[in-house]
Amino acid sequence: MRRINSYSVAEKLIAERRYLQLDDSPIVADKIQQIFNEALSPYALIERILKDVKEEGDSAVRNYTEKIDQVSIQSFEVSKEEINRAYEHLDAKLKRALEIAADRIRQYHIACKPNTGINFINPILGRQILPMERIGIYVPGGTAAYPSTVLMTAIPASVAGVSEIIMVSPPSKEGNIPEPTLAAAKIAQVHRIFKIGGAQAIASLAYGTESVPKVDKICGPGNIFVTLAKKMVFGTVNIDGLAGPSEIFIVADDSANPVFCASDLIAQAEHDILAPCVLVTTSSSLADIIAEEIDRQLIETKRNYIAQKALEHGYIVVVDDIEQAINLVNIYAAEHVSLMCERASEIVPKIKNAGCIFVGEYSPVAFGDYMAGPSHVLPTSGTARFSSPLGVDDFLKTSDIIKSDQATLQEFGEAAISIAENEKLYGHAKTISIRLEKSYYEKTR
Repeated sequence: MRRINSYSVAEKLIAERRYLQLDDSPIVADKIQQIFNEALSPYALIERILKDVKEEGDSAVRNYTEKIDQVSIQSFEVSKEEINRAYEHLDAKLKRALEIAADRIRQYHIACKPNTGINFINPILGRQILPMERIGIYVPGGTAAYPSTVLMTAIPASVAGVSEIIMVSPPSKEGNIPEPTLAAAKIAQVHRIFKIGGAQAIASLAYGTESVPKVDKICGPGNIFVTLAKKMVFGTVNIDGLAGPSEIFIVADDSANPVFCASDLIAQAEHDILAPCVLVTTSSSLADIIAEEIDRQLIETKRNYIAQKALEHGYIVVVDDIEQAINLVNIYAAEHVSLMCERASEIVPKIKNAGCIFVGEYSPVAFGDYMAGPSHVLPTSGTARFSSPLGVDDFLKTSDIIKSDQATLQEFGEAAISIAENEKLYGHAKTISIRLEKSYYEKTR
């Protein structure tokens, strides 16, 4: 990791951090060239996939699955028998862990759920809060299983009261979804599962096909093609956000445990060679120790190549005091902010921009990833400045209610007419003035 000993230098670098880019990766361009034998930009490719799926439905999905995933799928939907079999065959220890996690996640979101139905704040004004009817969750897969993502996306939707939860996930070369993922879907009460990945899965959820029903919102992380497809279908459906590489920002003072700090940095770095990792400390000696500890722990890390590449682009910043560290946190707006310092709880109210705040040395990010309760689907790439973690609110929609009466219109109608006439919307003004005319009331009684 690169060492920075100046607050002003760190502030400048962090302020200029590179946000999520979706169309300029040479690695992605090479992959497209290999698969399609064309020099297409990611945007051009996703635009083509979306158009084809919208127009051709299952046929296009099947063609792109064969071309990209190199697997032929005749029936996309996973049967109830296959789901039940996966649940029954799952390792007992893992099954128990997933059920414990599911219960903690469910209880957290139940506690966060607002009152649904119709709620009036006075006799004439109120709100109606209702769950969405059908949502889609994307779960990465293909060569790996991510049952935790199933729990973290489906359970908040279930708690919200969504009528139908549709899950899509890439098939393996054998045409299957991993058993842990299917078992987690059963635990999380997912209603239907489809063996589709990539942009074609997003298109299927957004537009609907002969097999896949159209949804109201799409949630869940994915690769660049999934993320770009979500961006391009937004407006046809809602989305939870655009996920970039996982990131961590640690604030540490001389009381911090360097072994824990190094471990937490490596844990996030092993996600992706582009994973941003930053540690800010008030202790120069701690910075030295952590740098050495990272090198020591990397030797024992199974994904050390990925982690090492990511950490090469990370920062260890030495600042004068905690206030400077907090300023950098708020400028960076990280997905995960870890407070490894004395009186960490007192710092929390000063953190204005963060996806999730982990307080104290016994709150590792990985605990939040799997077991704590809040969803691990969090804003990345600086979007914590204006976005929030995935939660039960994401699956609720609100309608305002206005039930005015004659007395209220008499009291405030003239003011409304003045505004309407100022905007030259005289028809708007007339709808109010006609109700204020005495002759109107006499004619309608």
